[in-house]
Amino acid sequence: MKGISKTILQVIVPLALALGLFWYLYKDLSISQLYDALRKTSFLWVALSIAVSILGYYIRAWRWKLLINTEEEGKVSILPVFWGLMFGYLVNLLLPRAGELARCGAVNRISKVPVGKLLGTVVLERTVDMLFMLLAVLLALYLEKGTFFSILAKLGALESLSEKVVNFMPFFFIIVLLLFVIGFLLSRLLAQSQIVNKARQFVTQFVAGLKSVGLISNVWGFWVASVSIWIIYYLMMYWLALAMPVTEMLTPTAVLMVMVMGSIGMVAPVQGGIGTFHALVAFILVFYGLDEEEGKIFAVVVHGSQVLTILVFGIVSVLALWKLDKSPKLKRE
Repeated sequence: MKGISKTILQVIVPLALALGLFWYLYKDLSISQLYDALRKTSFLWVALSIAVSILGYYIRAWRWKLLINTEEEGKVSILPVFWGLMFGYLVNLLLPRAGELARCGAVNRISKVPVGKLLGTVVLERTVDMLFMLLAVLLALYLEKGTFFSILAKLGALESLSEKVVNFMPFFFIIVLLLFVIGFLLSRLLAQSQIVNKARQFVTQFVAGLKSVGLISNVWGFWVASVSIWIIYYLMMYWLALAMPVTEMLTPTAVLMVMVMGSIGMVAPVQGGIGTFHALVAFILVFYGLDEEEGKIFAVVVHGSQVLTILVFGIVSVLALWKLDKSPKLKRE
């Protein structure tokens, strides 16, 4: 029963929320409207966007490979890392955030690199990505100050929100203190436990993964790859904007703002950003003169092109990983 309950909480509930939000957003949009918009879409630009997104996945895999290969022995080749990454994206479409563990498990099965270390490198990756996302948000807000202030004026609840945050702070610190005390007591009680010893070993491997960035031989390559990933994200969005008549007039900075809003939507703990991505992209496009329906259709095209890419490469990754697992010579460099 516990396993069933956990599955419901981790899969069914987020999926139900995502699909519910998606239905609410698109319940008034007719198929004919969508078909008419797709008929006017330049699929050459869509194809270019998909092509550059695949390049972005490869660069992301190459960057992850740099973090993994910080030891002299047993270095992993790019193939299992790339296919493991795509398998993780496929899993994320079903189970939010589980893709990170899934890709680590896939690479571990082929390369035998400890899962703890792999998870540490993934956390480091995500930390770097969050840093670049924050920089992108700040850049977008600076370049599109007028739009940002228009949003604040429309929401009109900034003072009320700050007041609520201030009032909640004492409760937040009390909760943190209680969690710290409980954690300390549990660690004392279970200090000699075999489970704790295994956890310590896992944490040691995890920390080793976090330290990987200081051990990689190509530090410049790591940071260039990190910048390139976000440039590619931007190109994906910009070329899709050029693909549709209603968005081709968007300025480069406006596309940056749309990209930022979409990225925030993808961070939400729902399968593949379903609903949240569409809502935020459609919301911001209204401030650039698009109708609500036009913004929703653009969001569908952007999100749909990437989901299709992940589905195709994710399914191929299952076969590729199986083949790599059966071919030891392909596992390592």
